[in-house]
Amino acid sequence: MTFWNGVLWLHLLAMAFFVGGQLMLAAVVVPVLRGEDRGPLRGVARRFGWGTVTALIVLAVTGAAMASHEHKWSDSTLQVKLGLVALVLALIVAHMRRPQWYALDAAVFAVSLAIVWLGIVVAG
Repeated sequence: MTFWNGVLWLHLLAMAFFVGGQLMLAAVVVPVLRGEDRGPLRGVARRFGWGTVTALIVLAVTGAAMASHEHKWSDSTLQVKLGLVALVLALIVAHMRRPQWYALDAAVFAVSLAIVWLGIVVAG
């Protein structure tokens, strides 16, 4: 295993946490806790938020390192992917300000899936 395989592994692990965590929250946690007291749901969301921040930092560092190593910065697909990353960050900030706007959850998840797809295209 090379160093760059390890960087790719970290990138994929952080992506799996970020996207998989969103799916788990949307499909399991929120439906179960929605009718309950908001305290447990806020606690889960806050804990996931810290994990998300960590995952996003790992994704940014490893993604930038791989793009530099593979000379991909001028790749138009990577540019679109980075634009979607900026969009998902804006949607996350909007969701933090308006957590009752559930459409933001769906938008973050949909854009995240598009980012994963473009990541596969860039790597191919």
